[in-house]
Amino acid sequence: MEHRKGARRVTEIPVEIVELLNKGYLQSVNLTEWLAVDHLVLLENVLNELGFEQEAKPILQRLNALSEKKIMKLIPVISREWQLLFDCKSELERSRLFAVLAHHKSDSVRCWAAYIVGQNHQWSLVQKLTAIRPFAADEHFGVREISWMALRESVIAELDASIELLKDWVHDQDANIRRFAIELTRPHGVWAKHITALKENPAIALPLLEPLNSDPAKYVQDSVSNWLNDASKSHPAWVQQICDEWLNLSGTKETKRIVTRATRSITDKK
Repeated sequence: MEHRKGARRVTEIPVEIVELLNKGYLQSVNLTEWLAVDHLVLLENVLNELGFEQEAKPILQRLNALSEKKIMKLIPVISREWQLLFDCKSELERSRLFAVLAHHKSDSVRCWAAYIVGQNHQWSLVQKLTAIRPFAADEHFGVREISWMALRESVIAELDASIELLKDWVHDQDANIRRFAIELTRPHGVWAKHITALKENPAIALPLLEPLNSDPAKYVQDSVSNWLNDASKSHPAWVQQICDEWLNLSGTKETKRIVTRATRSITDKK
């Protein structure tokens, strides 16, 4: 069961798998399963698991009253509910509870924990980046994706400082960490607020992009090329110039792959 392939359609997911996902006993194995998780059912189960049966009722009432039920909207809202619950606890208890969520078997629960980091208004940017790092390196694709979304607003608010801090990340041995630094700063992003400053002046992020112009990991290559493809929608000439420079400096197959993907929108317009 742990090593199942995963269904292609939600309707094809076995009932017992859905039940285990919603109880937090299993991780999802693909996007279909990830989207099939009922976060409100899962939340009730986790609250009960942690001894918050009494607190669960008002929390679930508030969430059920929401008109928006899409998963990408629910995750940050659920995280805010956890934050409110944490506020009533001692610092020691808050740390204990966060650790439970951050290391939970369920990838969906770890997604909530990642957003708790991003929504902590008492933490500095440095503290948030330090706390989000385990989620950026998580074994699960969904947690890694949510981790950069959780810090998106913080990066927009402190863009120059963020890029400076992320310079070390793009040299990390872990491809997930390198990829996180790029996804976090994509001008357009996916399911996320755009970064206007980078849409207007993408060159600001060159210190993050250039060290990865021949990265060996396709996971990172895709991220870099997607970043540049974003930028090409407002600055095609700049992207083409950067890609030409990279090809002149590096003739590797990795660079060629990045450039081909980075210029796909430019090429389609010709």
